[in-house]
Amino acid sequence: MTVDARPTDDAESDLLDRLGFLLARHGAVADSRIRRALEGFRLTPRQGTALILLGTSGSMGQQALAAALGVDPSVMVGILNELESARLAERRRDPSDRRRHIVAITSEGRCLLAKTDQAVTDVEQRLFGHLSPEEIATLRSLLLRIETPADEPACTE
Repeated sequence: MTVDARPTDDAESDLLDRLGFLLARHGAVADSRIRRALEGFRLTPRQGTALILLGTSGSMGQQALAAALGVDPSVMVGILNELESARLAERRRDPSDRRRHIVAITSEGRCLLAKTDQAVTDVEQRLFGHLSPEEIATLRSLLLRIETPADEPACTE
């Protein structure tokens, strides 16, 4: 009697339907599509996220922005250098504490943010268009409950 070492189609399907693999596959596709959308505006995902944060919360301290993005302050400097070079954000000294920098989105940054927002909306529509608003809300709620700390190595790339 010989034993076939290959898994059956059902077994392969069961393994690929594991939550970790499903999340990894869909996450990789979402990441790739978001990256491509932002590349059209010469932005990286971190730069795009920084613009979103600045656009929604207004001016904020450089350290607070680094914390919100979950990046090391030295990485934040690089992100802001690129955003400033493109005139999308600006750093100013805090008048009450000259050691502290306040970061603000510029008018050019706001204009680009509106365009990138539409590009990301288009990506999300392609990804989630077949889900109802209730299903999307449930998915968002569940994903927010998954433990993925910002200092996880995959999150610091």
